[in-house]
Amino acid sequence: MNVPEGFSVVVVTGLSGSGKSTALNVFEDLGYFCVDGLPAAMLVKLVTLFLGKDSRHRGLALGMDLRQHDFLDQWNDAVQELAGMGIHVRVLFVEAKDSSLVRRYATTRRPHPLESASLGLEQALTRERAMLAPLRKDAELVIDTSEYSIHDLRRMVLERFATPEHKSQGMRVHVISFGFKYGAPAEADLVFDLRFLPNPYFVPELRPLSGKDQAVADYVFKADPGLTFQRKLLNFLLYLLPLYASEGRYRIALAVGCTGGRHRSVAMAEQLLATLRDSGYSVTLEHRHYDLG
Repeated sequence: MNVPEGFSVVVVTGLSGSGKSTALNVFEDLGYFCVDGLPAAMLVKLVTLFLGKDSRHRGLALGMDLRQHDFLDQWNDAVQELAGMGIHVRVLFVEAKDSSLVRRYATTRRPHPLESASLGLEQALTRERAMLAPLRKDAELVIDTSEYSIHDLRRMVLERFATPEHKSQGMRVHVISFGFKYGAPAEADLVFDLRFLPNPYFVPELRPLSGKDQAVADYVFKADPGLTFQRKLLNFLLYLLPLYASEGRYRIALAVGCTGGRHRSVAMAEQLLATLRDSGYSVTLEHRHYDLG
């Protein structure tokens, strides 16, 4: 079976409550196909099935259920079989101090998977550490999340597993132009209201055009307040976006709106697209209400 160049299998495991689900979310953002709770015995079957299909995913990231009594034997067999196929399994192990895990379980009020009538939380944590010790020993990366926020964990995973291509692209930015009379985009992280700018709709020769036309962009941005606003907004975003990225943010949606979503917002969105791409961001553009009037 042919293994695509760059294909990777990453197993995310560790102590329950230490951040495995958060780590898997990062791998999903990096283009991996993610499965949580996979038994070790299913590892080879899933990899084989995945390789038998054309896929846009860069690899598999698996949150594995390794608490079954014979997991170590199944794990060793699976890793050896995959090695024979030319696939190296990378292991990310997340853990935390008992005091941190106890505090997290107290906050969520969820039981530990190994807790029972005869086994309390601290005993369950001790048993889980012992069961997972062989896997921790072979892990490529061990992360102690005791003092970590979600953003800290995200940064650690990105530093180790992001490809040079992902690192060079930086944070993904989705720019949306829209019309307020149709409603603001619910997914927007930042919304900018452009309805204070001069409106080309009331200029007969500009009304049939859109913000994609240079005449409209010139009308809106060649003089104040549009000229100064455009400059300050672009400078503000070029200052702000690196701060979001440094906190582990992988994607952000910027929405710019005018009354109908055809003139001012479109012109501003086109300028955002050009400026952010020139600054090295991976940018997508959506004119949501461009054709509605």
